[in-house]
Amino acid sequence: MSGLSRLLPEHASPRRLNLVIAGSSEVPSVVTEARRLQVELEKAGHRITSRLALPGDWGVGRFHPDDAATADLVLVLGGDGTILRTARWMGYEQVPVLGVNLGTLGFLADFSILELDSALDDIAGGQFRIVEHLMFETEVIRDNVTIHRELGLNETSILAGPPFSMIEICLFVDGEVATTYRSDGLIVSTPVGSTAYNLSAGGPIVRKDLDAFVFTPLNPHTLTNRTVVDSATRHFELLVPRPNEGSACVVDGRLITSVAAADRVRIRRATPRFMLIETRTHGYYRTLRDKLHWGGGIHGTGLRAPRAGEAPSAGEPSGGGGS
Repeated sequence: MSGLSRLLPEHASPRRLNLVIAGSSEVPSVVTEARRLQVELEKAGHRITSRLALPGDWGVGRFHPDDAATADLVLVLGGDGTILRTARWMGYEQVPVLGVNLGTLGFLADFSILELDSALDDIAGGQFRIVEHLMFETEVIRDNVTIHRELGLNETSILAGPPFSMIEICLFVDGEVATTYRSDGLIVSTPVGSTAYNLSAGGPIVRKDLDAFVFTPLNPHTLTNRTVVDSATRHFELLVPRPNEGSACVVDGRLITSVAAADRVRIRRATPRFMLIETRTHGYYRTLRDKLHWGGGIHGTGLRAPRAGEAPSAGEPSGGGGS
């Protein structure tokens, strides 16, 4: 866990927290809520730093100048895209994040604005978890020189691009040839990114606190090219022998660079870990159920886990006495 934050699960938090409110200064609802929250939280005795910024100002490592360097918690207002930018913005000094959803779906920005007071009460009482998530570095090497190095949270994608014909992407694992994909591209996703672009492309949902990478080809020419999940302790390298004119490397939805023949794209686990706050009312499977309506008839049935010593029910809602 980051040495910057004083938050410890199962321990009451300090009465006066150093809180940072982060979000896009371009979104009126974010600006309005940020101002309101700052007033309320300062009245409660907390020290508040507002870090609203334009998208072009969210550079790696520029989050911690001066007064933000000792932050205990970052309240991110917006959607998952805002959280991705904030993770990149914090760079190699990550601070626990509480995601407040002012966007649409919100897998990472899981709390509504109406739930924020309750979440802060849970944090004050130590009733929270800090779930660490894999981050990665993507390095693009051309003529044995690194031309781009990017820190990311969700995924690296190699996209075929114009003229929209398939390309070949060779995957090397620990220096050994693993396979060659002939497809419209390849997504290399972290578990936290598995419910993003990877899921849309038919890849699996992977529990977000696992240390693994997910390799999902886009429209592969060969039906045996299926998604592969491998340990994040491995070293991965991608090579595109004959890219299209518009072939590109994209990290967390941001175009990093075009891809030229013989470019090598290295992907490896990064040192920092992205840290997301979960409270007693918000957990991983609840998020899947609520956001994806995942689990068939379970959603909204009132099912609960059996208590100690209690036999599991056979699909009955709690309190039900089936006929």
